[in-house]
Amino acid sequence: MIETSITLEPPKAIMPPTERIDCRIPPACAGMRLDQALAELLPTYSRSRLQQWLKAGQLRVDGVVRRPRDPVAGGETVSGDLEFEIETTALPQAIPLVVLYEDDDLLVIDKPAGLVAHPAAGHRDGTLVNALLHRAPELAALPRAGLVHRLDKNTSGLLVVARSPRAYTALVAQMQARIIAREYLAVVNGVPVAGGTVDAPVGRHPVDRQRMAVTAGGKPAVTHYRVRRRFRAHALLRVKLETGRTHQIRVHMAHIRFPLLGDPVYGGRPRIPPNASPACIAAIQGFRRQALHAERLAFPHPVTGERLEWRAEIPADLADLLAVLGEDTDHRHE
Repeated sequence: MIETSITLEPPKAIMPPTERIDCRIPPACAGMRLDQALAELLPTYSRSRLQQWLKAGQLRVDGVVRRPRDPVAGGETVSGDLEFEIETTALPQAIPLVVLYEDDDLLVIDKPAGLVAHPAAGHRDGTLVNALLHRAPELAALPRAGLVHRLDKNTSGLLVVARSPRAYTALVAQMQARIIAREYLAVVNGVPVAGGTVDAPVGRHPVDRQRMAVTAGGKPAVTHYRVRRRFRAHALLRVKLETGRTHQIRVHMAHIRFPLLGDPVYGGRPRIPPNASPACIAAIQGFRRQALHAERLAFPHPVTGERLEWRAEIPADLADLLAVLGEDTDHRHE
């Protein structure tokens, strides 16, 4: 469990980050609107943000303030110091983090189960965002403190955090283009005959708004899974996300009647193998979180383009569960 009763630090004076831009509009852009040409020239920034900088005079063309709709001839010099506004009011908090990678543009975190990602009702502090702001105060100037995806409170494993505006914009684009590879390990109730794909839209449950469900009005969601190991009443799956909807793996596996073991929302009653030992029964009934771990993360670096990949070790509670299930299965097959 994560210790969250740590005193919040007083707010620090955080200077909004700036990035220097010096570039030349190519002749091929002649006749385009200025904001359109800049969107092609500077794809790591959104067009709306470029328009804001132009209107504020932070971006100048040949040293002159120009309107976003002004046409360009090609060959103009665009320069400026771009300033980013503070996006979050969360306070820094000294919560330990397991950092697997860090540079000026990225952080890759191995999040433990029990740590909430964002402050919300019931979790105003003691969250991953509070911890990130303590380690890297500049994240206060990025949307969602640089988090471009999330893990549920009781899901463990890998998260990528953008540390710069250019990295945030690029990573969001990678996520939307399904370039970021995310693979999970999951223990499910039941034993699938083979792997497969669940292609079913996910949205808010029509009655219980705190839950998600497969629903015709939901957003497209695709989950691929394959069986890594079979136990007597459970299976260890490797799951790959093609999309990233809220609770997607949990909802999809419950939808095909293989809910995650320990899932308090979608899991139902845990399955107990016939004639299981007291130790096996205790391990299954005592696992009180969804048995889900974000094991692998891979994507090209948003600035350098270098291909990066990480794997997070299986946490102790999940490793112990798998060991007990394996012993139960091996014993019955002797």
